[in-house]
Amino acid sequence: MASSDKVSIAMVAGESSGDLLASRLLSGLRPLLPDARLHGIGGERMAQYGFVSDWPMEKLSVNGLFEVLRHYREIKGIQVALREQLLSRRPDLFIGVDAPDFNLGLEAELKRAGIPTMHFISPSIWAWRGSRIHKIARAASHMLVIFPFEEALYRQAGIPVTYVGHPLAEIIALEPDVAAARATLGLAADATVVAILPGSRISELKHNSASFIGAAKLLLQRDPALRIVVPMAGARQRSYFEALLTELKLDDVPMQILDGQSHTALAAADGVLVASGTASLEVALFKKPMVIAYKMMAASYSILRHMSYQPWVGLPNILAREFIVPELLQDAATPQALAEALWRQMDDPAHCAALRQRFTDMHRSLLRDTASESAQAVSKLLAGRSKASLQTSTRDFR
Repeated sequence: MASSDKVSIAMVAGESSGDLLASRLLSGLRPLLPDARLHGIGGERMAQYGFVSDWPMEKLSVNGLFEVLRHYREIKGIQVALREQLLSRRPDLFIGVDAPDFNLGLEAELKRAGIPTMHFISPSIWAWRGSRIHKIARAASHMLVIFPFEEALYRQAGIPVTYVGHPLAEIIALEPDVAAARATLGLAADATVVAILPGSRISELKHNSASFIGAAKLLLQRDPALRIVVPMAGARQRSYFEALLTELKLDDVPMQILDGQSHTALAAADGVLVASGTASLEVALFKKPMVIAYKMMAASYSILRHMSYQPWVGLPNILAREFIVPELLQDAATPQALAEALWRQMDDPAHCAALRQRFTDMHRSLLRDTASESAQAVSKLLAGRSKASLQTSTRDFR
């Protein structure tokens, strides 16, 4: 492999969960390549390892079919500009972190141009749009997957793959320190705490906040002593959320809005209302009773709900292969239904104990040294590129 001061690695992470996952890879890679240039699109956690973001990550943090269409021109412009930059400067490796709609097309063009590509986190081909595996084969020189069952899918398709475990399983303790988390947030040790996580994207806050905070209001009517904590992914999300609460006339609901600190909030909580996505897996790893909910534009939902291969949308249920926690989607996610479902989850000690055991077993199944495993896979791919380049140079000399 080339010396680290000559290595250039481009990466794209499109949202806060991708930023977190990519930072785990970089934590293992940076000691191996201390002087490598790391750039592309990423967030604050990646920046801690010397990553330079050429565009704000928030520009890509849009979900839903029609929501993406509204921002298509800007997102496509970023993709084209980044593609031209990378084709001109030719990094030693490109790593797409999640964000498949943005990254896979970019990876395919870079791979055709002879630039090795790695995709970190498989799209949910086991849940819907399974035909994407053919696009992935054209796009990715190597896959890094985070769920054990995914490795066989890619091997069967002839795509080089490494199972690296889920980074969150390594970050989150098997036994979270509830007392320390409550002390950090100024919560009484004996308080009943509910964490509300309506999403990290602006579009998620737009569609989920009314029902989620409406549910919190109903829970407080049932038990005024409840403490409600609401972590926000960033300053932009907090500002939007607070303005939205005022607009919805829900700003009188007593809650503690946090800047970040989502893991502290989850450790402190007795129960959680969470938007479907990576955050629901985080709740499971903190071993908390939860209700998973999600809303999006009606037109987007009407299309997406017919494309699923399985009855679950929440990651804990997908991994368990059954509904171990409730899922309330779209019109079913009313404040009343969410409040009632979460109250039942929290008010059943036997159920809470059974969930803790299921989630502990799930945690252990996902636990690997993700930073080291993923960094070693990157190093091998870079070493293979260097070897191929040396062989080409030798042939040219002859």
